[in-house]
Amino acid sequence: MKKNFVKPPNKTKRKSKLPWEHPKPKTEDPEALKRIAAIKRSPSYRLAEEDKEFLFSEETLPIRLELDYIKPELILKEHGIERTIVVFGSTRIVERKTALKRLEKAQKALQKDSQSQACLKELKIAERILEKSKYYDIAREFGQLVGKAVKDQKDNHIAIMTGGGPGIMEAANRGAFDVGAKTIGLNITLPHEQFPNPYITPELCFQFYYFAIRKMHFLKRACGLVVCPGGYGTLDELFETLTLIQTRKIAPVPVVFIGKEYWQKLIDFDMLEIEGVIDAEDRELFWFAESAVEAWEGMQAWHIANKTPLF
Repeated sequence: MKKNFVKPPNKTKRKSKLPWEHPKPKTEDPEALKRIAAIKRSPSYRLAEEDKEFLFSEETLPIRLELDYIKPELILKEHGIERTIVVFGSTRIVERKTALKRLEKAQKALQKDSQSQACLKELKIAERILEKSKYYDIAREFGQLVGKAVKDQKDNHIAIMTGGGPGIMEAANRGAFDVGAKTIGLNITLPHEQFPNPYITPELCFQFYYFAIRKMHFLKRACGLVVCPGGYGTLDELFETLTLIQTRKIAPVPVVFIGKEYWQKLIDFDMLEIEGVIDAEDRELFWFAESAVEAWEGMQAWHIANKTPLF
């Protein structure tokens, strides 16, 4: 039996144009096209998503914060990343061969001007950076250990995460890269250009505008934190993490300080306890390790004791 029906229209095209598909003609108003051009140039006519001035206004801050958060969140979920092991540390601690070149340069500069206090200071700093290059090696080995364990266990849900920059961050990403494991970098936009280190999995390298949202992603999936020697940025991220664990705002995770001598020289934990500004139990939120193996084995043992084994 034949049914009556209307043939479906073309999904994108019409046979005849609608009235608003052409501007008001000059024959009706000689100034019409000029006025339409002025309207189209006006910021008010721009699509909201294409209006940078609007998007970066004070009133749209909540929207920008949400966008800064949600893009990495969706991508991490898409790649099945459920847990991360986060590595913090100085951008200035480089691999040994690079540190040696800096030292040689400083030595030559001092030879040319042996009375220069600036050259002498630079030489001493170069010597200390060379000494600390061992932490680059430790961070790289730690990345290798985690990456290899993830691949051996066929568990693609865990990955090394860093701030995505040079130095210690590069080393940890590089270690995971060495063994073919996924590795994540959370870069931040700054007034000057910042390059991501080349060892991050391309589809897992992110740029954040807001430090607060970046920090949230550092800890949202974290099941362990390794902290190598560092400066302001490292201390900022470290103390924020310890405070969140101390107050149980987040569930406790293992926190490992690499290099006991450096950290005890930098932070007087005894004084903080004696002065009554932290409790004795707050000293047990972290421990010290001197090698990648020690840090990794300790982290796994912590999770077994906590009944939250990593694998």
